[in-house]
Amino acid sequence: MKGYYFITDSSLSRAGNISDAKNALKAGVKVIQYRNKYASTKEMFEEALILKKICKDATFLINDRIDIALAVNANGVHIGNDDMPYCLVRKLLGKKKIIGVTVHNVKEAVKAQKMGADYLGVSPIFSTGTKKDAGIPVGIELIKKIKRFVSIPIIAIGGINLFNAPEVIEAGADGLCAISAVVIKPNVKKEIEKFQGLFKS
Repeated sequence: MKGYYFITDSSLSRAGNISDAKNALKAGVKVIQYRNKYASTKEMFEEALILKKICKDATFLINDRIDIALAVNANGVHIGNDDMPYCLVRKLLGKKKIIGVTVHNVKEAVKAQKMGADYLGVSPIFSTGTKKDAGIPVGIELIKKIKRFVSIPIIAIGGINLFNAPEVIEAGADGLCAISAVVIKPNVKKEIEKFQGLFKS
């Protein structure tokens, strides 16, 4: 979970989810999360099947959709407060699959770890237009606070770009996602490599 964490976004992408995922993998990304709020179940299944095949050397997760994750045998899922309860997701997926949970405060983070979450998505760090229901920005201080109470990896998301990413990493984030800072650019691989470089410096 260290480094840049890639989430697809077909509404923003210039080249499409498949192309973006391929470029993310070329840039050394180890986790690909497939998120598609606009496609039909059939379209999602077909695209997820392709993504699963190209992610053979990376961790492939599905956002929200447990059915799609099961159908394509994804490595796991990422869920939020409005999705199926963690205990039920774990029951459906089994002990070996990865489950990431979105949290917005320390209480939710501690609860998620106690339940058995494999990692946390802390969101939104800064103001973001990518996810309309993201909520009020929590800032980097929350990352520092959560790090004191949990031991599982923290992925920061929301309004992150190349200018504020260093402070996110310094605050203790194990990984980060910056969707609009990458998929709207002509060279997705090159943009992701810039973020990857921040973890090495």
